[in-house]
Amino acid sequence: MQIGRLVFQNTFSKLQSIRQISTTYKVMAPIKVGEKLPSVDLFEDSPANKINTGDLTSGKKVVIFGVPGAFTPGCSKTHLPGYVSSADSLKSQQKVDEIVCVSVNDPFVMSAWGKEHNAAGKVRMLADPSAAFAKALDLTIDLPPLGGVRAKRFSMVVENGQIVELNVEPDGTGLSCSLANNLGKK
Repeated sequence: MQIGRLVFQNTFSKLQSIRQISTTYKVMAPIKVGEKLPSVDLFEDSPANKINTGDLTSGKKVVIFGVPGAFTPGCSKTHLPGYVSSADSLKSQQKVDEIVCVSVNDPFVMSAWGKEHNAAGKVRMLADPSAAFAKALDLTIDLPPLGGVRAKRFSMVVENGQIVELNVEPDGTGLSCSLANNLGKK
């Protein structure tokens, strides 16, 4: 018993001499309906073309949908094509000014993905290369096979910078509530 106490005291003494480290944790909760959309710079077509989300949504009604990755099966077969094919009806029937796709990819990849799906004039393809937007929304998911931190799959309607509708897939990656045909159904 004495030996155990002595070992503990020696170990504790050594630990006390080690410099104290302080950490601060920022507790976040996912963005909610009624909140202001964070102002974050995204990129369109190249790193030189910054698009600020605050400016993008100011005075407009904008649909923003996020996907885990460009060229991934669910995103390429269902999610993006659904918004491209629904763009005209969303703009005319729901009075949407713009539709924006955001993914944690570089702007060149997003541009190429948009071209492959004929998104020009229908869906703007914006890159969130460092996941700054996804992190500001607290809608990130760690997907190591896709490169690590990605955006959860979501859709939102933003009016004049304020979120009025938000749909986040329960598992972060599924294809149900965030699809184009589900907007405006809540």
